[in-house]
Amino acid sequence: MTTPRRQPFAGRLVMIGYGSIGRGVLPLLLRHIELDPQQVLVVCPDQAARDAEREYGVRVESGALTAENFHQVLEPLLGSGDFLLNLSVQVSSQALLALCQTRGALYLDTCIEPWAGGYTDASQTPSERSNYAQRHAALALRAKPDSPTALLTHGANPGLVSHLLKQALENLARDLGDKAAPPASREDWARLAQRLGVRCVHIAEYDSQYSNRHREPDEFVNTWSVDGFIGEICQPAELGWGSHERGLPADGRRHAFGSQAAIYLQRPGGATQVYSWTPGAGPTLGWLITHSEAISIAEFLSLGEGAHPAYRPTVHYAYRPCDDAVLSLNELAARHWTAQSRQRLLFDDIAGGMDELGVLLMGHARGSYWYGSRLGIADARRLCPHNNATSLQVAAAVMAGVIWAMRNPARGILEPDDLPYREILELCAPYLGELGGFYSDWTPLAGRERLFAEPQLDQGDPWQFRNFRAS
Repeated sequence: MTTPRRQPFAGRLVMIGYGSIGRGVLPLLLRHIELDPQQVLVVCPDQAARDAEREYGVRVESGALTAENFHQVLEPLLGSGDFLLNLSVQVSSQALLALCQTRGALYLDTCIEPWAGGYTDASQTPSERSNYAQRHAALALRAKPDSPTALLTHGANPGLVSHLLKQALENLARDLGDKAAPPASREDWARLAQRLGVRCVHIAEYDSQYSNRHREPDEFVNTWSVDGFIGEICQPAELGWGSHERGLPADGRRHAFGSQAAIYLQRPGGATQVYSWTPGAGPTLGWLITHSEAISIAEFLSLGEGAHPAYRPTVHYAYRPCDDAVLSLNELAARHWTAQSRQRLLFDDIAGGMDELGVLLMGHARGSYWYGSRLGIADARRLCPHNNATSLQVAAAVMAGVIWAMRNPARGILEPDDLPYREILELCAPYLGELGGFYSDWTPLAGRERLFAEPQLDQGDPWQFRNFRAS
């Protein structure tokens, strides 16, 4: 790999959290940004960050952020021109975002989190516990467009996938002979998707990484944050709701506020399976786990407002985690969403596999088109230390977002869809393995009703959401 041009930065960089993503991001930041390690402070509740102190010479402050202490802890560390990189779980993104806007500091996170317990607070309605609600509250903090740059949800997904989507649309337009000028606005992207006939978009991911150590009972095993994944599993399933859909699912509900670009189901994502497709695995059975990109992309590609626009695709995550995480999820469901007593992160003990992460565009003249990153574990380890295939896809997007914010420090509160995709992909691409597109004639009706009738299917339109549902 050629030596990258490093981004100058004179401020302090405060990193909240040092889990699987923090460990993977830090070497990338030090590689691509002109940072003295003493400019970096890691705030972490456990002793894991001491490894970073020894290896890189960064400063470390032990302790957990809470609603009661975060002002006291962070205000002395943040001023104009500093950067807060929020890689934590169970710390309110909205609270940290508001603090940074007040202090004049730049900000980036990989998901919008509530304080601990917010995702499973039974006193709140499913709508109130949704990513739709979290996103709505965070975007309500937008004030002046030239306030300090804050990038919301700029990891792999959400984050990177919004840039992959734009590249996929341009590739599809080229292959279908669309001669219009390249999109220059949000409305242009929406018109392009409509013109191409895109009716559904899956964030289609298949994680095949495995270890030679088998999962044990009462243990949740995953290739990234166990706490983060369990939180998403327990939230209601959420999806951007397309204008072509013929009716809400029986368990589908609309929110009483916001853009109406998305709906939620009266069931957790961990109990909602969907059919999808990735190039390595072919047809897959994944989970409709809630992610904010399902909402933001659906809104970004809307023509018209409200619940019934002229055009909007159905958008959702279709996630097939690694084998041990599948077993862990099934056990979690059997326990009625009470977490296992032990957790294990697959990292150094991964023996093989890859993470396929991309966008699957469906309904156009070529059927289905997947575009994304296919990153194997061996390549991930070669490209950057302290990473597996899953974490490096996230870490690369975080690094790219941090650099973009440093180059554009007064752009206000933004989502990934608002950013220039070519610049972000150029920064990320060296770390994404094989980056490419694949066509398929797959539809969710392929092979169905071979052994049993499925009267709920809509044979007249394969791209109805009811046809993707397996549970």
